[in-house]
Amino acid sequence: MSAAAAQQAITQGALGAIFNDPDHVAQRFPVPVLQCLQIKPLAAQPAAGGAAQPERYRVVLSDLSNYVQCMLATQANHVIHDNSLVRGCIVRVKSYQANSVKGKNILIILDLEVATEFGVHDRIGEPQAFEAKPAPANTTIGGSGFYGAKAESPAPVKPEPMSSRTGGTANAPSSNTHGSNAIYPIEALSPYAHKWTIKARVSQKSDIKYWHKASGEGKLFSVNLLDESGEIKATAFNEQVDQFFDLLQEGQVYYISNPCRVSLAKKQFTNLPNDYELAFERDTPIEKAEDQSSVPQVRFNFVKVEELQNIEKDATVDIVGVLKEVHDVSEIVSKASGKPYQKRDLTIVDDTHFSVRITIWGQAATSFAAQPESVVAFKGAKVSDFGGRSLSLLSSGSMTVDPDINEAHRLKGWYDSQGRGNNFSTHNTMSTVGAATGRSDEAKSIAQVKDENLGMENTDYFALKATIVYIKQDTFAYPACRSEGCNKKVVDQGDGTWRCERCDVGHPRPEYRYIMSVNVNDHTGQLWLSCFDDVGRIVMGGRSADEIMEIKENNEEQLASIFEAANCTKLNFRCRAKMDTYGDNQRVRYQVMSAAPLDFKAEAAKLAELIKQFDVSS
Repeated sequence: MSAAAAQQAITQGALGAIFNDPDHVAQRFPVPVLQCLQIKPLAAQPAAGGAAQPERYRVVLSDLSNYVQCMLATQANHVIHDNSLVRGCIVRVKSYQANSVKGKNILIILDLEVATEFGVHDRIGEPQAFEAKPAPANTTIGGSGFYGAKAESPAPVKPEPMSSRTGGTANAPSSNTHGSNAIYPIEALSPYAHKWTIKARVSQKSDIKYWHKASGEGKLFSVNLLDESGEIKATAFNEQVDQFFDLLQEGQVYYISNPCRVSLAKKQFTNLPNDYELAFERDTPIEKAEDQSSVPQVRFNFVKVEELQNIEKDATVDIVGVLKEVHDVSEIVSKASGKPYQKRDLTIVDDTHFSVRITIWGQAATSFAAQPESVVAFKGAKVSDFGGRSLSLLSSGSMTVDPDINEAHRLKGWYDSQGRGNNFSTHNTMSTVGAATGRSDEAKSIAQVKDENLGMENTDYFALKATIVYIKQDTFAYPACRSEGCNKKVVDQGDGTWRCERCDVGHPRPEYRYIMSVNVNDHTGQLWLSCFDDVGRIVMGGRSADEIMEIKENNEEQLASIFEAANCTKLNFRCRAKMDTYGDNQRVRYQVMSAAPLDFKAEAAKLAELIKQFDVSS
């Protein structure tokens, strides 16, 4: 269709109405039609355990007169994935939320449709950057059933939610407000939002935990709150534990309003991909909702079993599969605490024809009663490199047998029709160097790593065959916390105990862990590599850092000979190159993700293949 037809379809003045006349915008422009001028992906930040945050995209939309910066909510990303949203296309904005932050206007796009019938054109008209009038003092969010996303805030100021709507509804129905407050999507909560209410289901509730320290003692419990847009952790401390513990029940839906503190999430204590978390206050209003059905039971972000090979160790994932094997309950004793723990190993498969072992713990292990060939969904499973790839269900995670969700129904249909008789691959068939992450990374020489500027712009992975020529001995290990899964540095208190600030506990002795800098050479040059505990053990011939530290304290000559023996060792390294900031300087840091001795049989086979590529007859 011609540019003239597209120009005629665009609703000129819609942006002005959205920001300056929110009370009447739905009547004037039921579904604004705008032109997309720009699309830009935002850099993803790591979430808990190394997992990536949901992808974000910034777009610029024009109504011929003005243009405005917009953020796509995650549920609108499908227009990016299917390549329908491109620069110059025409879109119908079906649902949005407008914000003004210190004079900067941001439109959060909750739902849009690309009007493909109008085609793609160069910029139509000469739109100017939009400047909104000052926002009214008591603006609210209207609409029905919308779910949003956090807008970026360039400065710590309060944004005024100015308007929001879904579909062509002109007046906000009462179901989208509670009292005098509008219902906010969890994904839109931030420290700058005010006068909000969320309607959320308690998807997970912890037991009450107690702490004792020199400055006092206290208690807390936490819940995960879920709506269609996302999930957020909320914590109650001390008096609020007595106030809210019995009120908040797992699986129930509640209205929760401020005053309730919103702050940056402490990623080490949550596996939710949310930048923020809540803390209940004495006056936080919490009310059980009469309507318990309009909020989802659980929100999954599933990965396929085959995809685990592309996910870093210690990341947290959701996964669903058909239960293939159920092992008996066994018991292990924690090395740190000496306490016994019950565990049970399960094997699940999916339609990628891969299987994976997942371990469940404690009460979940002893009470597990699902039969083989059931479909089981796991939320919050930690990725391990044991056996190539395996999973462990975290204490904050959950497990659902035969959930009533599309993914489970589809898997059950696949298994009954064809999957039952299939053979399944496992991740422990991966190559030794790639086994820690499952990646098949391109082999590089040291000169190639430097010449190609790996790590300068993106995080790059590569395989390297090199010889260790020097190991720094001054700081090759650090004293770590002995609590299960912590590994944080502990401090000598001078009274025979070592204290971990993170776990708030003291240990009679630390567990030393490797943190090594090694210099490696190949025929093209030299490179400094950073190694952590698992790799350090390989470098040091299988000895733990605890063993080496004990030798250091008792026999300096033996220590020198051990380090000397580690030199001139040739290994296959799998490395990550990433830009790092140290002080005021930026530099590329090369971290070893895994290492393995050379497999001479495999190396000889590679050389034979290279030789065969040459035609000796010529």
